[in-house]
Amino acid sequence: MSELAADGIPVVVTCRVLKLARQPFYRWLARPVTAAELGEAYRANALFDAHRDDPEFGHRFLADEAETAGEPMAVRTAWRICSVNRWWSVFGKPRRGKSKRPGPPVHDDLVLRDFTADRPNTLWLSDITEHRTAPMHHPS
Repeated sequence: MSELAADGIPVVVTCRVLKLARQPFYRWLARPVTAAELGEAYRANALFDAHRDDPEFGHRFLADEAETAGEPMAVRTAWRICSVNRWWSVFGKPRRGKSKRPGPPVHDDLVLRDFTADRPNTLWLSDITEHRTAPMHHPS
């Protein structure tokens, strides 16, 4: 909105068009960044610097490094900031379902991946993902 005011469009008109109240705008203009947001930014910067220097560290070690750099914080705070920014240790545990290695084959490949058939009803395929494999528990 400051750019619009610089172009000669009054703040009152801009606020009316954008359906914003003027008072919150002027409050924001006087103090656009809260002290909590500024503190969070300094903590995030310290964690990022530590992560960039040592990407194998998890959030606990990164919190220690940030404290050494002058930005102490609780381990839970370090975890939250790292989690939101996706700063993970390169040695993190593999997530379920995200493994890069395929598991063992479910059964032998009897057709050697050749899915052509000379006549009907000689080759049948099925996808078991749509079939339940565990019993359903119904509440009594």
